[in-house]
Amino acid sequence: MLLIYTPKITKRINYIFNLFFEQLLATPFELTSSAERFRACTGAKFSYASTPFGQELFFQSTDLLFKTGIEGQDLNYFLYEKNAAFYPVHHSKSALPFDPFAAAFYLVTRYEEYLPYMRDRFGRFEAAESFAGRKEFLRKPVVNIWAQKIKDILTKRFPELSFEKRHYQFIPTIDIDSAYAYKHKGAVRTVGGIVAALSRFEFREILERVKVILGLRKDPFDTYNYQLWLQKRYQLQPIYFILLADYGSLDKNLPVTSRHFQVLIKSLADYAQVGIHPSVASNESFSKLKIEIDRLNRILNREITQSRQHFLRLNFPATYRNLIQLDITDDYTMGYASAPGFRAGICDPFYFYDLDMETVTKLLIHPFQVMEGALKDYMYKTTEQSLAIIKLLIDEVKAVDGTFISLWHNESLSDQKRWEGWRHVYEEMIAYAVP
Repeated sequence: MLLIYTPKITKRINYIFNLFFEQLLATPFELTSSAERFRACTGAKFSYASTPFGQELFFQSTDLLFKTGIEGQDLNYFLYEKNAAFYPVHHSKSALPFDPFAAAFYLVTRYEEYLPYMRDRFGRFEAAESFAGRKEFLRKPVVNIWAQKIKDILTKRFPELSFEKRHYQFIPTIDIDSAYAYKHKGAVRTVGGIVAALSRFEFREILERVKVILGLRKDPFDTYNYQLWLQKRYQLQPIYFILLADYGSLDKNLPVTSRHFQVLIKSLADYAQVGIHPSVASNESFSKLKIEIDRLNRILNREITQSRQHFLRLNFPATYRNLIQLDITDDYTMGYASAPGFRAGICDPFYFYDLDMETVTKLLIHPFQVMEGALKDYMYKTTEQSLAIIKLLIDEVKAVDGTFISLWHNESLSDQKRWEGWRHVYEEMIAYAVP
């Protein structure tokens, strides 16, 4: 048992020390604010305070975890052992020259996203606006790295301490924004698509659409058998997120009443986990979010507990509060549309801490590291460059025995038109990522 002294046990301290020692390091620990008890302890222990008692293992604290409320932070970034560090401390006896617990709290709570920022055209917080993006450590799971460093310090000082063995995991996830390119979209949308193609003089698209509708050619977005083949070949456990919105400018899946669409959803659920993909419109409307979740509940005749926001629209804390209210327990939105990397600085699931309410919730956040659209449409990378970036991210996750989560779309696996060559990237990623 590890005993940790801190002069005041706050909600923030409870949260971040549970993250480090229960979730990341898996070692029994106890917090105490009793100086007498701490001094009397002869086993493994350290203090987290502004000054040490004497010669004990000591991590100097900053004031972030002892405060409440949200205010601008003076982060003072620097490098420590070639990795990012901030919230510097200067006591000569401190085991580290920075406060890793405050720094981790800042990242995993997404503290900066509660502060004023410039939104992109979809109302999102962009990677370039983030502290990690500006200081160029977005592709490092620094919270996991700091946890490993703390483990090394503790092991050296207290060889009797035990830590549970961690295991690297890989979870492929697929967003179904548009189940089919041409099939089952109804007469109005089909005619509208043909007229739009005519206006652009895209006669090949019209011919392809007609062939698909007549059953003479496979729909290009129908990649489900291929996905199942990969799943069986590599023993994958994918998660599908289904958009079940009313039609809108950014929400364009099949009609939710389509029998073919519902059959597809049920068939996916036969061999994989299925979650809701809340629409862009539902991000501003609790009632629409409830309707969409209820639709998937009814189609599958089961309670839906997993989600990922369409277009990765995530507004703190409203998005997560709405999900919690509707009994969503696991969310997979934590990542950027514009860049790969570690949005929360971590590659392990963690519980959402509501900064406004100063409380830890039961919503488990599963951060993903890469989306194919970020590499192609935002960074304009080739397939070869994209694969190299993906492999480096996987290496980072494997190095800390974390969880690598990818985000792909059924249409990007078509290997046609703008996605030509990306099926190879996906297969290579899977082969490299599987444990």
